[in-house]
Amino acid sequence: MTTAPLTDLYRLEDTIDTYALGHYARVVAAGDRRANKTVAFKVMRSEHVTHDGDMKWEFKAFYNEAALLQRLAASPSLVRMHDCGYIESSTELPVNGQIASFGTDVDEFTDAAARFAAQGWRPYLALDILPRHNNLLYVMKPNQPGTRWRLPTEEGIALAMQFAQFLQVAHQNGVVYLDHKLEHVYWDGARLHVIDLNSSRALNGAAADAQQFKADIHNFCVGILYPVFTGISAITGGLRATPSSMAEVEARYKDILVLDFGVEPSLSPAVQQMIQRGAAMEYDTADDLIAELNKTASLHGWDTPHGENTPACRAARDQVRQGLKKLRQGQESIREARDILRDALIIDDITPDIEDELRRVLLAVNAMLNARVIP
Repeated sequence: MTTAPLTDLYRLEDTIDTYALGHYARVVAAGDRRANKTVAFKVMRSEHVTHDGDMKWEFKAFYNEAALLQRLAASPSLVRMHDCGYIESSTELPVNGQIASFGTDVDEFTDAAARFAAQGWRPYLALDILPRHNNLLYVMKPNQPGTRWRLPTEEGIALAMQFAQFLQVAHQNGVVYLDHKLEHVYWDGARLHVIDLNSSRALNGAAADAQQFKADIHNFCVGILYPVFTGISAITGGLRATPSSMAEVEARYKDILVLDFGVEPSLSPAVQQMIQRGAAMEYDTADDLIAELNKTASLHGWDTPHGENTPACRAARDQVRQGLKKLRQGQESIREARDILRDALIIDDITPDIEDELRRVLLAVNAMLNARVIP
């Protein structure tokens, strides 16, 4: 354990969670002075601190998450932990005070919990920092009424496959993820990253575990796959952040067994059926879901163990992937162009003629981005 002033170990910067505030924690970008890199510094919210030494569930969730991150480190889709410990600061966003850093020694971090809780200190985790523009809630949530985006089917299948493989690793290690929502999912068009295991749970090997795994797959299909392929939430319709307690996490999708795909009638019937079967609790294991995903993917040109396609379908899929890559590059170039034009608009002493033209072009650029193919 290293004890030092907070600012000796971390240079705290901007909050990075304002678009999706959570129940347990605040998250700040921080420069790790020891490793010379930027991390996501996740610290328990100050309202969960107790002054009688009692550890609320929110406090325990931090060492629970650290242990699960360590247990599931074999998954390439899971965010990595670099440090864990406790901070003395009582302000919502820590700025000073002492820090006790345990590095990646989760056992010591857990053993010290009661002692630091009694002192009124708060737990923290330092994790990989992920680009905000890859967060699915951030990029899919419309900024104007009447707008809706969804992932292209090729990307949605790739995301589904990687997430199902993450669940496969988790379930093989006796862990249920539980808290399935878009703000926990980062996607760059090719690679998935999953964050936030603070509501996840390690099971005890009882017979009831099979039902928990089945429910985890159900929550994934309802909470992640349905909005990824339709652009809407199965609960609220519109996409929005959903901070929640443990009880709310477990109840969130409990009664949703039938999904409405009327908003996206162009979606492949096979994709609809694959997601609906999950909502109806028809998959007992992650292996069952992956097998169904393979059958569905084969209809879209994937070369899979559980499906058949033709050379023409495989060739078409290769071109789809190339086209989507170009679209992503093009959309990024348009965003960069918009930022340059915005910077020009705020230059002092430009003529009304230039200002009017910049506003006209920016209006057209924003309309183009609102009609984009990929979130």
